[in-house]
Amino acid sequence: MDGGFYAAEQVSQTTNGAALLVFYSADIHATLAKVEQFGGQIIRPIFEFPGGCRFHFTEPSGNEFAAWSENQ
Repeated sequence: MDGGFYAAEQVSQTTNGAALLVFYSADIHATLAKVEQFGGQIIRPIFEFPGGCRFHFTEPSGNEFAAWSENQ
C-alpha cells in the first residue's frame, strides 16, 4: 500500500467554524485521563450542561473533539 500522512495547515476546531464531534463516555473522568495519557490536550475542562457534562480536547494534531456523559 502506498501513501502517507499529510500535515494540513488548518485544523478542525469550533473556533474556525468546524463541526464538533462528541463521543459518549460512561466514565467521563476516566476518559479525560486517557485523553491526557495519549497526548491529548484539555482545552475546556469538564462542565455541566442540560443533560449531562462534557469536556473538549484536541488530539496531538490539533483537531478538536469532545466527550460527553449523562452523569459526572
